[in-house]
Amino acid sequence: MMTMKPRASRPLAGLAALALASVVLTSCASGDDEKSEPGDAATYQTGLVNIADAGEPEQGGTMTFGAYSEPAVLDPAETIVAGSTGGLEMAAIYDVLMRWNSADNSVQPQLAESLEHSADYRTWTLTLRDGVEFSDGTPLDAAAVKYSIERYVRLGADEAMLWSDNVSSISTPDELTVEFQLRTKWPTFDYMLTTGPGMIVARSAGEGESFKPVGAGAFTLASHKPAESLSLAANKDYWDGAPNLDGIKVVFLNDPTATFDSFESDELDAAFTREPDLVDEAVQGKFQGFLNMVSLGSVAVINAQEGHPGSDPRVRQAMHMAIDPEVIAERAYGGAGLPGNGIFASSSVWANDVDPLPFDPEAAKKLVDEAKADGFDGKVTYMDASDPASRETALTVKAFLEAVGFQVKLDLVSNVQEQISKVAIDQNYDVGGWGISWREAGPYGRMFATLHSEGNLSVGMATSPELDALFDEFQAAETEDEQLDIMGRIQEQWNEQVPALVYGSTGEFLMWDTDVHGVVDSTNSMVLLDDAWID
Repeated sequence: MMTMKPRASRPLAGLAALALASVVLTSCASGDDEKSEPGDAATYQTGLVNIADAGEPEQGGTMTFGAYSEPAVLDPAETIVAGSTGGLEMAAIYDVLMRWNSADNSVQPQLAESLEHSADYRTWTLTLRDGVEFSDGTPLDAAAVKYSIERYVRLGADEAMLWSDNVSSISTPDELTVEFQLRTKWPTFDYMLTTGPGMIVARSAGEGESFKPVGAGAFTLASHKPAESLSLAANKDYWDGAPNLDGIKVVFLNDPTATFDSFESDELDAAFTREPDLVDEAVQGKFQGFLNMVSLGSVAVINAQEGHPGSDPRVRQAMHMAIDPEVIAERAYGGAGLPGNGIFASSSVWANDVDPLPFDPEAAKKLVDEAKADGFDGKVTYMDASDPASRETALTVKAFLEAVGFQVKLDLVSNVQEQISKVAIDQNYDVGGWGISWREAGPYGRMFATLHSEGNLSVGMATSPELDALFDEFQAAETEDEQLDIMGRIQEQWNEQVPALVYGSTGEFLMWDTDVHGVVDSTNSMVLLDDAWID
């Protein structure tokens, strides 16, 4: 065996949960008149930033965290595993088999002892730590890992289809060994064990209405007051020793500006934000925390199915070339964030030399005229949320599209559930504000889910055999140089296909106070708190 090298049809309930995450990930800010100045793209690089010097760990205390959103259930098979949607809480309860380290861009053992792969990257062998127990006292052994991952796939989690398409079998040669046999070469398979599949749920947790979170993490669920807060208590029997903190209190303020203000006024020890103006303010203010770049974080998906305007690729290309993302950023966020019409911002590790389709209203108008000559009536409905920033975005897009010959009707929905229903479940929309969200570390899983023809989160966007082949090639690539070349070709194919209108990349920032130390980063804007402390 070779040791791991450092690098890179769904049930309705599961689909709704994943769609909710997509909407949350693209929901907009407060729309306050006072906005921070635009951030420098060079400051938006994924990793730990402005970390304060720390002394010896101290015992005790409760860390209060202002969450971005409240997860419906703390089950990695039912809730998308990301920092913005309950990832911190689930990582605290379940831990993760593997974690991603931003400092050297490597995947490292966490709850597991080791992970090795065969020379052809088709057999992966996971070795577990001896003596690890769930909080209910049952062993976290190979059988428990197999059960949890099979449960994850059966319940239709966000990466369930990717897993089932690629993993042919899970075997347990002994109590501490799990072997994954893959159908194809996959050098970055290890990232799968840093997210939902790597959060091992005890058999006693159950399912559905009887579900209760039972894991082997550093904390256990103590109480939950819906729409208000949840409390986690230290697991004194945690495999790596009792955590320093007595507990974590997660509060749900349901307003990003209120959460940010509460953090600034020291009412919170930590908080999560992803609004461009607030992320800019935090980065410029030298707050310490974990910053994550999210490509395609701000987009409008285009329904390319028959009967919708976007079924004509000329219409999709015309819409793309009609819009200037910098104007959208100025109108919606006072110029904050990383506006751009390419898949990747210049500071992304995946930035390449391939240019996106340009802002070119004249070329856009010609394409609209061509489509009209073939029977297109020019009518498009643009759907988005009704908060101030989403409204400004929609009005700006409407003006751009009508300037090149479209006739645009706005559909500003009043609640997230309606947005989910129209885009993800019924796919009854023409163009809609959304989040595709490819993060810097291990992006393949999200790429597959959102834009592979077999993915489960494509929501009606244009897919193609050409893009599928590029994704498959990316999956099999062994080096980041190979992957970067493929990302350039993905941008070229995007220019032809235009599955969505790109407004820019977004930053996600999980920030903590200067008296908080020992926070460890991982994938999907998540952190681990088993070694955290407050001085």
